[in-house]
Amino acid sequence: MVIPAHPLALTADRKLDERRQRALTRYYLASGAGGVAVGVHTTQFEIREPRFGLYEPVLALAMEEMRGRGVKKIAGVAGPRAQALAEARFARDCGYDAGLLSLGALRTAPVAELLEHARAVAEVIPVFGFYLQPAVGGRVLPYAFWRAFFEIEGVAAVKIAPFNRYQTIDVIRALAESGRADVIDVYTGNDDNILMDLLTPFRFGGVTVRMKGGLLGHWAAWTKRAVQLAESAVAENALSEREPEAKRTPAEWLTLATEVTDSNAALFDAANGFHGCIAGIHEVLRRQGLLAGRWCLNPDEDLSPAQMEEIDRVYGAYPHLNDDAFVAEHLDEWLR
Repeated sequence: MVIPAHPLALTADRKLDERRQRALTRYYLASGAGGVAVGVHTTQFEIREPRFGLYEPVLALAMEEMRGRGVKKIAGVAGPRAQALAEARFARDCGYDAGLLSLGALRTAPVAELLEHARAVAEVIPVFGFYLQPAVGGRVLPYAFWRAFFEIEGVAAVKIAPFNRYQTIDVIRALAESGRADVIDVYTGNDDNILMDLLTPFRFGGVTVRMKGGLLGHWAAWTKRAVQLAESAVAENALSEREPEAKRTPAEWLTLATEVTDSNAALFDAANGFHGCIAGIHEVLRRQGLLAGRWCLNPDEDLSPAQMEEIDRVYGAYPHLNDDAFVAEHLDEWLR
């Protein structure tokens, strides 16, 4: 399942562009995404600030487009206890299926407090665990945390996004050893290793865990192509004749995985500590006409020096990864 992390469409004066916000949701649905995540890092955490007051309006707009469409509806849930519970209640009442739980506001809290926080939110809405890399606001979470986290009854899924193989293994091993690998779904959030995560059977103590898909900021752009690649990868070269990519050799998959990672390095601004990660996604969507500009709520958040050239480079190097033709064909109907 492909779950794009939904960006925020703004006007030049940094106000919500409702028309283009709806168009983005329509684009993801038309691309075949199995779900959409709203109010997450890619949507910009600043939407929660009182001066913007955009958390509830943005979630409500997306729900209007998704309701009745049979996709998984994931809402970002963040902040200290009171804020997280309020967001969880709003998301639940709005119709969201689960809350992607950010622990960024509890960066120095002990493991016991983190688990208590997760249990409280899980009593309101099913919890989608989230291992966010420290470079963009996350914290290192030990194996002991994940082992106990997976024992929480209300945990439904987990997104693993530390951009670190050791920490990724910690989470999956904890799930395998919890005895709940058959009821908790695992999604990659490792934008630097997307295809390899989807192709890998992780095995611990005789228990095999496979990624069910991804919940990714990278998939907020070139989404139609991402759906095609993800379906082929998860099927492990066993798809029917209608999916010729399923016939790739292991070496070809490795090459393709590297091309996706190289593209992500440009879009996510890996060279500059991911400073331009949201602006990079915005730039692709701007080129396609889905967004009017790259604007973020924080005026200082934009492309890094030389990032534009890197985006130009990967656009030219990997034309098979973009979905520009698909977007051009349907843009007018999405912007209606």
